[in-house]
Amino acid sequence: MRIEIAGRPHLTYCTNIHSGETWSEILKNVEQYVLHVKRKVAPDCAYGIGLRLSGQAAQALADPKELNAFRQFLHNQNLYVFTINGFPQGTFHGTRVKEKVYLPDWLDEERLDYADQCAHVLAALLADHPDIEGSVSTVPGAFKPRARSDQATSRIAGQLLRHAATLHRLQETTGRIITCALEPEPCCLLETMAETVSFFKTHLFGATAVADFSRLTGLKTPQAEDALRQHLGVCLDACHAAVEFEDPDDVLSTLRNAGIRILKIQLSAGLRISCLDNETLAALQPFAESTYLHQVVERTGSELTRYVDLPHALQAANERGETGAHDREWRIHFHVPLFLKRLGPFENTQPFLTRLLQLQVEQMPTTHLEIETYTWDVLPEEYRRMPVVDAIAREMQWVIEALTR
Repeated sequence: MRIEIAGRPHLTYCTNIHSGETWSEILKNVEQYVLHVKRKVAPDCAYGIGLRLSGQAAQALADPKELNAFRQFLHNQNLYVFTINGFPQGTFHGTRVKEKVYLPDWLDEERLDYADQCAHVLAALLADHPDIEGSVSTVPGAFKPRARSDQATSRIAGQLLRHAATLHRLQETTGRIITCALEPEPCCLLETMAETVSFFKTHLFGATAVADFSRLTGLKTPQAEDALRQHLGVCLDACHAAVEFEDPDDVLSTLRNAGIRILKIQLSAGLRISCLDNETLAALQPFAESTYLHQVVERTGSELTRYVDLPHALQAANERGETGAHDREWRIHFHVPLFLKRLGPFENTQPFLTRLLQLQVEQMPTTHLEIETYTWDVLPEEYRRMPVVDAIAREMQWVIEALTR
């Protein structure tokens, strides 16, 4: 498999690692960091950007003057944008994010408006690249406590069908294919692969959904289903799937057999703890930081227990009085550098990612690969001593080596 930074598959890192909510701040990050990374990993070829846009940044960039200026900048610097991280619409750095990262979710009209705007922006940015399909990753419906009722699930599906209709019209008017990639995550409506497939089959690709989409677009039934399957799919985050104790081979075959496209793979790794004792629990305390949600899945034999956040899991372990529990394994949703196989007494979930990259080489399940280690600012200090640009470049090199090994 021939790997290039530009080409197929497209490989980048997500700019959500850099703090900034306004368009001017995000553009400054591109100028300051992305260009520096490009000089390190792709000095002589085009380099794709995984652009994170907040709601306010997407609105600002949608202005034709800003769009044209940014397109000219991309052209001048031999850059292009092929994917947008449209997951966190609000503030993502420097404050308590936690479960607010999902808001507004797909129950809210504001999420639909934001997704539509991101899609229009990406279509405009890809105007000069007719051979590249664009992807926008998004929240997996909603945080699970907000989506337990059938009414909520139906509302989420209806909003996604309306967004898919926008994507269909966008393709008709611009010729650009833009896709919406739902990103399964622990403790969300779409959490496991089984839940994800069930939601797609029942609520997005089922007969009722296809009929509703046909009415929205005027497409005949077979064409309506084809359009839905083209525009709606999955963003497979390797950390999330590993935390859920999924198997990479099973994940790909399950999605393939269900006819669900993998529109983007986010290359990420979480924490793995195979022995719980007092020393390990104490070493985990610095990871229980206050910005992001760090869901924990605990496996005891064949049973899985889920905790919404790391402090909850630590409290439960302390109440049990762990003194060397070799029968329990924890997987923690804390994105850690891909190249750090060990972090002190912990391993990361690198084996899942390594196998997934092997399957990428063998099967090419997607053309969009995006490194997403967004937690650099909140990692314990001993694991982030190198400059962030060097860390990003090292992660990209690690991935390239894995893909060409």
